[in-house]
Amino acid sequence: MSTEADFTYDEATFEITDKILKAFKEQGYIILRGLFNPEELKKIKSVLEETDLVPKHGYGIPDATGRMPKMVLWRAPGTDVTGMVCRCEKVVTTSEKLLGGEVYHYSTKLMMKEPLIGGRQEWHQDYGYWYQNGLLFPDALSVFVAIDRCNKANGCLQVLPGSHKVGRIEHKSVAGQTGADLERVEHLKKVFPLTYMEMEPGDALFFHSNVLHASDANNSSNRRWALIMAYNRKSNNPLESLAPPFPRYTPLEKVPNSAILDCTNLTDFSGKEFLDPTADKTVKADTSNRSEQATKA
Repeated sequence: MSTEADFTYDEATFEITDKILKAFKEQGYIILRGLFNPEELKKIKSVLEETDLVPKHGYGIPDATGRMPKMVLWRAPGTDVTGMVCRCEKVVTTSEKLLGGEVYHYSTKLMMKEPLIGGRQEWHQDYGYWYQNGLLFPDALSVFVAIDRCNKANGCLQVLPGSHKVGRIEHKSVAGQTGADLERVEHLKKVFPLTYMEMEPGDALFFHSNVLHASDANNSSNRRWALIMAYNRKSNNPLESLAPPFPRYTPLEKVPNSAILDCTNLTDFSGKEFLDPTADKTVKADTSNRSEQATKA
């Protein structure tokens, strides 16, 4: 892992420095270690694990082997604890400074790789998906927050640092997913060193929408859940005809970081606009047996 892009988060002293901006520009990502503290993480997990959010709204996206990572996706933050996470200053303001302008919430998804059965995520750029949803420019990023420990054994994220500089690569359907041209990816692996993003719970990876990334299947006995928030620049408002079912610019009301622990709403998910996967033109989802997605490690 590139040490230039690896930083420790301290809420009392953290600021986006020239060094951090340079790392994001050159590597296409930064890691903020400990962005969410154990108390915040415990509250977030209580929502993800102890409510009907997963069994009611979860679905699978088959990989090329027939195994599938599972997910829940929502398009508006809502007012529950996870909504405060999507809107808190340490996520939103950091995203704005990295992208150089006001952002709005594009989507949040909980990605779930259950022990021994969780599928892989094929090589892709997020912009490979979002281009099809009308984004004219790749002025967007994702924030991958580790809910569980992420390592090679349970299918941690893999990236090609610096690959955002090659621009958008052609994507096509790979099983139920949208994947990048694999011949081109194999050539790019010789240019950009494949890097495993091993992370502890609460760590966060901010990465540019053109960074090539993937993750292997979970062949371990440990669960790998991650919360992934996406933000698009206001100036990059999608083409109206192509945007649905994803949102066009909607002002995002930021909240202080303290709002996560102060929030008492753990179960009311009204206003989150959960995605009906059958309406998503970039995937072919499996919505059968949704209750299975509530499986705990």
